[in-house]
Amino acid sequence: MNDEAMPIYAKIAAELRQNIHQGVYQVGDQLPTETKLAEQFAVNRHTIRQAIALLKNEGLLRVDRGRGTFVAAKTIRYPIGKRVRYNQTLKTQGWQARFQLLRTLEVPADIAVATKLEINCGEPIALIERLGLADEEPISVGTGYFPLKRFPDLLEPKNIQILREQQSISQFLQQVYGCDHIRRSTCVSARLVQPHDAQWLALGLNQPILLAESVNVDQTGNVIEYGVTRLRGDRMELFFENDLTK
Repeated sequence: MNDEAMPIYAKIAAELRQNIHQGVYQVGDQLPTETKLAEQFAVNRHTIRQAIALLKNEGLLRVDRGRGTFVAAKTIRYPIGKRVRYNQTLKTQGWQARFQLLRTLEVPADIAVATKLEINCGEPIALIERLGLADEEPISVGTGYFPLKRFPDLLEPKNIQILREQQSISQFLQQVYGCDHIRRSTCVSARLVQPHDAQWLALGLNQPILLAESVNVDQTGNVIEYGVTRLRGDRMELFFENDLTK
């Protein structure tokens, strides 16, 4: 399609797209308001909305309700498959992955966690909470619950230090316990971020997140972890992989 045949909104989107690629607007920058853009391009606000919607669908812009339109950061694609491979996935897409340990403590399992772990309510479990970073930008907060009957010394300082060094739950479990870390099931939903997580994820309270609940097992099929991960909805894209090796 030549320029003359292009709809006006597409021409405006093309100019804004070029501005983004040339760095006129950088990641995180807020675009002028619809009114100002309408004045700049001598069109009505409806046309501007069409242009913004086009760039939003391309992943170049994000619209925060009540705040405005911003240049979006590159989306991180995370596969949900048999293996838990968070660090590897980010690295293959050019991101530097790192975890910051937020909490490690022993707690009694409530009914919801006990059901997921297939243990009795009140049994001692280890709670390990970590902040996931990509190029030092927060993208996820994950809470893992582990049965201490299966890993009685999990919270000992020497093991926590190994976990800090490994930066991977899967590698940690393999090194310390010779235990595989296999995803048995995952449930994904969308919701608004909670205040506590909003602080860690650097999000406004009206922003959406993806909530991924997973049950992970060892090589014998026994449940070893129930995980609840909150991911930035503006940065993460989840897709499901089928295991075709059966």
